[in-house]
Amino acid sequence: MLSPLADELMAVASRLRCAASSIPAKCVPCEARIPSPSGGSLAIARMVYALRRKRAALFGNPDLFGEPAWDILLDLFIAQAEGKCVSVSSACIGSAAPPTTGLRWLGVLADEGLVVRESDPEDNRRVHVRLTTKGHSAMQRFLDTVEAGS
Repeated sequence: MLSPLADELMAVASRLRCAASSIPAKCVPCEARIPSPSGGSLAIARMVYALRRKRAALFGNPDLFGEPAWDILLDLFIAQAEGKCVSVSSACIGSAAPPTTGLRWLGVLADEGLVVRESDPEDNRRVHVRLTTKGHSAMQRFLDTVEAGS
């Protein structure tokens, strides 16, 4: 029941990401950096992200459940698993918060060593953001724990 909803929300997020960043859906520089997620962690990440959007919509006030850093981490984990690059502006959209809030949380995540910003080699005006190995490993451990039911 939730899987079709999650797939639909991920498709919408992908279209928004592409529209916001004007980059192709696949971006070779980001594809080879992080190993593919293990087990069902990608499906769990998609479901968690979709449930967060659904919860905000059902309660009618997305500010009740604001957690931009977590939304950014989920969005980046999903995008990297799909081999997609994410621009900084797209990551801010993925945070489900105002752009300034998304930028502030990207800075916090970078300071913690969970994400890194990188210039787009094809367009120096654009900056991509991705999970670091530390960030990906932490997300993978969390999602593995969820999958195991612990």
